[in-house]
Amino acid sequence: MANLRKFLIRRLLTFIPTLIGVTLIVFLIAYVIPADVARAWAGGEKASQAYMEQIRRQYHLDEPWYDQYWFLISGLARNNIVDPRTSNYVFDDISERFPITFELALVAFFFILIIGIPLGIISALKRNTWVDTVIRFFALTGVSMPVFWLGYLLIYVFFVEVHWITLAGFPAPPEHQITHIPMIDALLTGDFDTLSQHIHRLWLPGFTLGFMGAGVLARFVRNSFLEAIGSDYVGFLKAKGVPKRGIYRHALKNAMVPIVTVLGLQFGGLLGGTPITETVFGLPGMGSYVIESIRNLDFPAVVAITMVFALIFLITNLVVDILYALIDPRVRY
Repeated sequence: MANLRKFLIRRLLTFIPTLIGVTLIVFLIAYVIPADVARAWAGGEKASQAYMEQIRRQYHLDEPWYDQYWFLISGLARNNIVDPRTSNYVFDDISERFPITFELALVAFFFILIIGIPLGIISALKRNTWVDTVIRFFALTGVSMPVFWLGYLLIYVFFVEVHWITLAGFPAPPEHQITHIPMIDALLTGDFDTLSQHIHRLWLPGFTLGFMGAGVLARFVRNSFLEAIGSDYVGFLKAKGVPKRGIYRHALKNAMVPIVTVLGLQFGGLLGGTPITETVFGLPGMGSYVIESIRNLDFPAVVAITMVFALIFLITNLVVDILYALIDPRVRY
């Protein structure tokens, strides 16, 4: 337990340089863009010179890049940076949109699990048969298909043709909030009507976002499960007369360590795919917010969302590392 505590402290300390590095790269990319940010924030060509000078002073745009970066990061840490586009504090805007993006990622992750793991196991058990070929073709299709193209295709089928979904607005959260994630709060408080509304709004965007991940996971589960089945201990279990179900259970448990790694990376990658998915399906989450911020040169919002995505990715990988010790007793920290 002491070793795990030391490991957690070391990993948490690495969060700081990682977040600094990620935000600094994004900031420098924004800094070198040849555009008059003050004029864009002030309203464009018709903006007055006095207002543009006020914006430059407010956001330290007339200072060296390192002073600008320090002003931005320290201000975001205290949540006193005002979004020049919305006139709200940046993290206030993000906190309103974060639950939608997180719900979308959860729904997509659910589809990845229920599609990728069973198909990967079936493909391994039916190796070199027509079933294996079909599943591998599905996995290749999932990896190759662009998210936006699949999204518009599914919108045409389920919205235009059969009218099973809606693309307008977003359901209200439940009356009683605990985690401030509406679907989780609705489940915890028994508000199944609100839960069904959120599922109805998010199931198709979630499937679209998770389709590629399901293909990747299916291929990875297949390979890991085949490697586990071919191990020496599986031959020993067969020699002892252990039933196939017991053998497969042991093999799957040993194959889970690399699979958990992929799942952790997949969850972090889902957040990176939300801008396209949210834009296609009209969801008012962080993804569509960052797209609008990029269009309007709203760099404080872009840096802040990058920081949030990076932090979630770091936390996800930390959880994955902890799960290693729970899955595989040989792993110690």
